[in-house]
Amino acid sequence: MLEIKNVTKVFNLTGNKEDTRVALDNVSLTIKDGDFVTIIGGNGSGKSTLMNIITGVLTPEDGKVLLNDKDITNITEYKRAPYFGRVFQDPMLGTAGDMSVIENLEIACRRGKTNGLRWGFKKSHIELFKEELKKFDLGLETRLYQKVKLLSGGQRQALTLLMAVMANPQILLLDEHTAALDPKTAKNVLTITDKIIQENNLTTLMITHNLKDAIKYGNRLVMLHNGKIILDVRDEEKSHLKVEDLLTKFQKDDAIDDNLFLN
Repeated sequence: MLEIKNVTKVFNLTGNKEDTRVALDNVSLTIKDGDFVTIIGGNGSGKSTLMNIITGVLTPEDGKVLLNDKDITNITEYKRAPYFGRVFQDPMLGTAGDMSVIENLEIACRRGKTNGLRWGFKKSHIELFKEELKKFDLGLETRLYQKVKLLSGGQRQALTLLMAVMANPQILLLDEHTAALDPKTAKNVLTITDKIIQENNLTTLMITHNLKDAIKYGNRLVMLHNGKIILDVRDEEKSHLKVEDLLTKFQKDDAIDDNLFLN
């Protein structure tokens, strides 16, 4: 279980009082094991800041982050890494472009484990990688020895997703992971994402600007605006939501912007 307790994060790059921006304002959120939470909100609403607080990229001014009742608020990012798998909007983040597909997957397999001097590819791993990559239907299983930087955006993102779940993280964080992909590829990656989450019962937080996807996927939906949670619905209540309901909420709280994708 992940608990965000009364977390506040403030940014001020200039030191001038008038430039102070509250990115998260006394936010509290409890994520239960097995929850698949979609997170929506306009630009600057606090979505990515929340992810960065969870993973330790940022430290809050106030509040706590607890994982399975353990306070991890001040634990460094690299020490938290074994607990979280994260996929970013940029397909190149999370992979080593000058290394091959199989090398990236082997690194992911060893995440959180003690590294020795021996380096190599187990035959059982190679077959596992091929089977997992086939599920994306992007031809990745035939490109194990090609450098990642030569792959298409969709192929790179599919690889990053597989790497994120390879080491069985306690929580999967998806930070607009299909936003940079074309609609067809994005749909394919989302379908596989959902399948992986359901098969492994992964606790997941997924940021998205697509309201249809926010409603379709997951068992819970959270909306942020100006660093505050303004909507938190789950299960049956979420299943009855329509895009129009969310638009009304956005407009009521003046949270809608030109970058909110509705298709």
